[in-house]
Amino acid sequence: MNARLTAISKEVSYALRHRPDEYGLELDEHGFVEIDDLLSALNAKDSSRGVTRADLERIIAESSKKRHQIVGDRIRAVYGHSTEKRIEAEPAVPPAVLYHGTSRAAAEQILAEGIEPMGRQYVHLSADVETAMAVGARHDSRPALLKVDAAAAHAAGVSFYVGNDKVWLADRVPAEFVGRVG
Repeated sequence: MNARLTAISKEVSYALRHRPDEYGLELDEHGFVEIDDLLSALNAKDSSRGVTRADLERIIAESSKKRHQIVGDRIRAVYGHSTEKRIEAEPAVPPAVLYHGTSRAAAEQILAEGIEPMGRQYVHLSADVETAMAVGARHDSRPALLKVDAAAAHAAGVSFYVGNDKVWLADRVPAEFVGRVG
């Protein structure tokens, strides 16, 4: 993705995940806004960019992280929300095992207390080790890798939600379902 689209993608994420009010947007219960409203808001902030629907479609098509989704004439951030208004996600049956990459310091607290959303609406879990380690590397040069027994947690009543093909969400994960890898 080129630098222009990367910058637009980051701003779209900011607007849809964290500060829709700053852009005059109101998310529906599933986090969607009208594409035309988003485009108007983005272009009002910087009319020289001329952001189009084609730009948004290209961002979604070229992004490896699949952070956004278009359905009809609406767009949303799929996960990562920190807005006050809770975005409702559809419960789903998770894979048997999920992973959580974090700092070594946070790992000790997580093992004792469980995984909490920490300012987000949901806990973010990874479907594979590589994604979890990449997330953990944002917080620690030698991140801790934790394993979540998602099958047992789900059987015990923990709700899981699909973020995308690599990210799963949960309200929280109790410590009894979290362990170290290795």
